[in-house]
Order: sequence, then C-alpha cells, then structure tokens
Amino acid sequence: MKSELVGAGGGSPVPTAGYDWHLNEDAEEASLSYGVAETDDVPLDLSCRPGSGALQILQTVNNGHPRVIALESGGDTETYPARAEPSALHDGVDLTADARTADPVFLRFRKLGWLAAYGPDYRTPFVAQPGSAGQIDRFFALCG
Repeated sequence: MKSELVGAGGGSPVPTAGYDWHLNEDAEEASLSYGVAETDDVPLDLSCRPGSGALQILQTVNNGHPRVIALESGGDTETYPARAEPSALHDGVDLTADARTADPVFLRFRKLGWLAAYGPDYRTPFVAQPGSAGQIDRFFALCG
C-alpha cells in the first residue's frame, strides 16, 4: 500500500553509532528490536510467534502522529493501520500493527539489512551494524 506520508528516500542509509538490531528468542516468541542494547531506547520492535508468518510491529511516536506505521526498505513501502496507546516508557504513544513476514518491505529488509520508518515530517532509518545482519535473517527464519 502506498502512503501519502514523507516516503522513500534515495540511497542506502548508514548505521547509527550505538544502535543496532537485537534478536531475542524463546519457544513462545521471537523479537527483533532496533535500539541501544539493554536500554529502553527501542524506537522499533518486530515480534512473532515462531513459524506463524505473522508479525507485530511496535513503534514509539510523538502524540499527534497519524495512526499508521509506515515502513520502507530499498524503495519498497508499506503502510499499516495501527492501534495507539500511551507509552509506559516514553512521552508519546506506542503504535502497534499487524504485518506478514512475506510483505515486500520485509523481504527487502531481510536482503538489505535496513528498514526506515517515516511520517509526516521525518524518515528514520534503522540500519544493522556491520556483522549483525545475520540476526535479521535468523529472526525471519524463526518467524517463518
């Protein structure tokens, strides 16, 4: 689904110092979180039940943000209707949305190692640090 939000930008983004994708897994759930290790600074989180092919996306945004999660990777974009609730950890709201591992934006993310979230006035890339792209691939293999 194409979005009327700020949309895809050109070129591949570069990693942000201190931020990376972190995989957590157990028998009940796998999650791939982008942020600073062992902190609450996690602007984007993907989770699934292993083998389900279904994802839940969690994004923390400012109050007043549209109730959608818009993602882009390598020119593929998807906009997901989202549920909003006040964030327990940050100012603003937590948006949650449902997606599928087979959505084109996630297929491209798995290949390129970066995903960007965008909204009315921003585009924020979430880029794997060198050597950590294997965690992204492992997450999608677990989710099915």
